[in-house]
Amino acid sequence: MTNSTLSNRWHQLTAPMLPDEAARAAAYEQLSAAYSASDRHYHTLHHVRTLLDAAERYASTLQDPAVVQLAIWFHDAVYSARRSNNEERSATLALKFLEQTTLSAARRQRVTYLIERTKDHTQPLSAPDADLAFFLDADLQILGAPEADYWQYARQIRQEYRLIPDMLYRPGRRKVLEKMLAAPTLYRTPEFRQRLEDGARRNLRLELADL
Repeated sequence: MTNSTLSNRWHQLTAPMLPDEAARAAAYEQLSAAYSASDRHYHTLHHVRTLLDAAERYASTLQDPAVVQLAIWFHDAVYSARRSNNEERSATLALKFLEQTTLSAARRQRVTYLIERTKDHTQPLSAPDADLAFFLDADLQILGAPEADYWQYARQIRQEYRLIPDMLYRPGRRKVLEKMLAAPTLYRTPEFRQRLEDGARRNLRLELADL
């Protein structure tokens, strides 16, 4: 899928809530530039496209597909390997855009909530939440990918942290992997769990052993 197709998908999503085409185009260019930055290797437009494709496949199971898609677009809009508040800053950026739209205040807050919840995928849900469960699972699809694709992802993450020396990166990465492996389940929805859970745990264990 080309970037122009992504642009079409952005406008199809946002046109009903923001008639101003110039404002929509400016927001798309801002997002495209962010995801295409030279320090991005995994958190790119390809990652956004993968999640959007999943949202389309599972659209019939979502309570508010538009909100989920908006969260997908913005969830990694701000990404710096050296900062711990990327999710909060991405949510703020989303809210700034959404304030131009006709989206209700409750749905705007829902978008920001979904984005902020990607800070820690191992945190349990406080209540049943099908859209959040899907969103978190879709964001972790790569963990259950075929082994070659998983290792490409692991290398891309290391590239995004390339300014961090191995003596700091390896312990930090081990901590992340161990925390995920300690979770009762990596995936919250039956569909993702059945399809990806075993492969994801195998991939995580292999990377952990390599570290």
